[in-house]
Amino acid sequence: MNATTVRVGKLARHLFFAAIALIMAFPFYWMVTSALKTNDEIWQSPPTIWPKEPLWSNFSAAWHEAPFFRYMGNSVFVAVSIVILQVINSGMMAYALTHMKFRFRALFAGVILFGYMVPATAVYLPGYLVLSQLHLLDSYAGLILSNCVSVFSIFLIRQAFLQVPHELVEAGEVDGSSHMRILWTILVPITRSSFAVLALITFIDQYNNYFWPMLITKDPNLQLVSAGLRSFFTQGGAYGLKWPLIMAASAFTIAPLLLVFLLAQKTIMQSVNMTAGSSKG
Repeated sequence: MNATTVRVGKLARHLFFAAIALIMAFPFYWMVTSALKTNDEIWQSPPTIWPKEPLWSNFSAAWHEAPFFRYMGNSVFVAVSIVILQVINSGMMAYALTHMKFRFRALFAGVILFGYMVPATAVYLPGYLVLSQLHLLDSYAGLILSNCVSVFSIFLIRQAFLQVPHELVEAGEVDGSSHMRILWTILVPITRSSFAVLALITFIDQYNNYFWPMLITKDPNLQLVSAGLRSFFTQGGAYGLKWPLIMAASAFTIAPLLLVFLLAQKTIMQSVNMTAGSSKG
């Protein structure tokens, strides 16, 4: 295989991935440009790629028609709190399942994996009853504590810890380190890419969470972004009669997700490169 063929192959791959990226980014572009149009421009045929006169004021109008600052603040606060708790819980649980010896460890791991197959909706009713008995309905505590443990998170970190040689843990024990010190100073730095993925997935999932928060909260001041957008669609958005404002609201409410993705992407790529370099070495 000559150099020309290699270059053509690389160019073809780059073009392919660039096309995939454009296809995936187009809905976001359409959402933002629709926010700059009038209602008539959105529905005109054929559609326009860019508005004739961009109406940047639509973003300000949408922001002031509903308390989006409170919706986004609630979502960010709840999502960040859940991410922190899930990172701590899943890290300790995964460490116990992979690098600690105790009776019925295999059975305990099997129960956790079985719980991974149970649909989330199947535990909504018992979860609601438990929160009701604890008087945590309609509260930030209920929103956060009801999601502070995730079987998926435990499974993901457990799989990452299984890739770490047990000799590293034994070396830490020989040095007199406690289990907590071994976990947070040895295992977590090595598997930080998995924790970054966990944080990213958990934040996106909780930031966009709709059904469970709507089920356990009735106070409008506790509404998250998804519920807030629905309220805006049915009230400020006039059931879809103000599509530019709806698109504008949808656009600026995903800004925290894009920011978190960019931050997590850097950590993930650095860890992947370090892992690839150590494998080659």
